[in-house]
This record gives sequence, structure tokens and C-alpha cells, in this order.
Amino acid sequence: MSNFVSRGGESEKTMELFSDVFADGELIPSRHACDGEDLMPSLTFVNVPVEAKTLVLIMDDHDVPKHLKPDGVWDHLVVFNIDPRSAGIVEGGRAHGTYGINSSGSTDYQGPCPPDREHRYVFRLYALDCALDLAEGATKDAVLVALDQHVIAEASLMGRYIRPRTA
Repeated sequence: MSNFVSRGGESEKTMELFSDVFADGELIPSRHACDGEDLMPSLTFVNVPVEAKTLVLIMDDHDVPKHLKPDGVWDHLVVFNIDPRSAGIVEGGRAHGTYGINSSGSTDYQGPCPPDREHRYVFRLYALDCALDLAEGATKDAVLVALDQHVIAEASLMGRYIRPRTA
């Protein structure tokens, strides 16, 4: 898990992102993917800086074949302006924030569904020093531009998924 100390100084604790359904680098259970119930996995936010005004959560897959998506990235979840006092998201729940659009054109969570082989799915949590002035349905790119220069801490969690072979 990549976790970064906030800019507040050495006395600050490192912000972390965990799930109780998979550990960093482990397989994401199929109930959280297109082969199962497509449930949002539980996520826990730890040591969010007290000076954070809002959080951003993004889940994406950078292993997408270029013939399907030229940039090789599929956005599964984009949520911004999450209350920084939030402890996380319960399994199957929604973050209390503003939902951006994913690569499927939806504002909902879209679980792993790799078309070809095992893929890596990265959840990134950003703590910001401001709220983002964006409307629901904003793209991940718009969110990343808006949060530039406002990140005070960041954490990530990577899970892997491969579709079950069918007979």
C-alpha cells in the first residue's frame, strides 16, 4: 500500500486506506466484480489529516488493452467532496460525496471486469485543503485538474482481479 505523510510535518500520522475484504496486492472477491454482485468493497480511511476540508476517492484500472481504450485506463469510480470525517464506506454502500462519471458513463461504482487477463485495480484517496467546485458527473480528468496543488495527503490500495474461466 502506498501511503503518504501529510504536508503538516513529521508529527502527522500517515493517512492510510484499507479494506476488510482484500489486503493490498491481494485478489478482490468476485462479489465486488461483474462476475458477482458488483458490490462496492468496504473501505476504511485512517489518519485523515485534521486540516483536510474534503476527500477524493478514485478507482481505476491501468491494464486495459489499448484496442479497447487508447490510453489503457478504465475509470471505475470517481467521488469527490467526501466529508473528511468519514470513516470510509461500508460494503455495498456509497460514499457521502459527489459522484463523477466513470468510463461506462455512469456515476455508480463499476466493479472489476477485465476482458483478457488479471488486472490491477487501484483505489486512491486524496485529502484536500479545499472543496472542489465541480458538478456531479465530472470526469476523473476534471477532478485531477481541480485537486492539483490542493493535496495534503494521499493513500492507495491495490487489488487484483481475474475473471473465472468458464467451461
